[in-house]
Amino acid sequence: MRFVKLDATRSTNDFLKELSAAEPLENFTVVSAESQTQGKGQMGAVWTSEAGKNLTMSVLAKDVVADIQSVFLLNAAVATAVVDVLKRHAIPQLQIKWPNDIMAGNKKVGGILIENSFKSDGSVSSVVGLGLNVNQTNFNGLPQASSLSLATGRMFDRDELLVQIAEAVKENAGQLEPAWERYSSLLFRKGVPTAFQLPNGERFMGIIADVTLEGKLQVQLEDGSLVVFGIKEIQMLY
Repeated sequence: MRFVKLDATRSTNDFLKELSAAEPLENFTVVSAESQTQGKGQMGAVWTSEAGKNLTMSVLAKDVVADIQSVFLLNAAVATAVVDVLKRHAIPQLQIKWPNDIMAGNKKVGGILIENSFKSDGSVSSVVGLGLNVNQTNFNGLPQASSLSLATGRMFDRDELLVQIAEAVKENAGQLEPAWERYSSLLFRKGVPTAFQLPNGERFMGIIADVTLEGKLQVQLEDGSLVVFGIKEIQMLY
């Protein structure tokens, strides 16, 4: 497994994609950076991170995803890999907030962004990005954000976490279906009455039932009916 460590970059995902286009890379090559100037979150959101205190990394996963229908399985594999590693470090109350946030209690400590490239020969190249709040303790203006240090009162070795997470991602990438089943069991607020909001501002109560293999959220409404939502079609209020 090759590790490329940078002082600063625009985005580890972008750097890894550009490196992959410029030269042949072994599968599961890892890029990490002390600082990201334009880190990315889901659906164009911005991921900000204090330099030198957190973990910003990307992993190349070639031909793990077989087709567009199985894209979300890789997301589940990565999310459960991160949770597995954090459990070893006794991070409390670990769950996964649909679709890709790592939670410690009611606070977000990490986020995942996977970008897939479907080649004309049928192969799929995926760049798995992870931002993990590790030793940062100041989150002014971000009341729902936290870090491993805040959750435990301890400081962490970021290099150790980098290697452990990269190895766990590689291992889980070889067993996508079991990872998806574990992802479902780790869902944040699954089975709990929760307030949701639609893009038009309408609010309603519902209960998360599950996530489909395609990555859509299944919510049971108060009348007992089951409704399915895609990313950005619903917002959880908590």
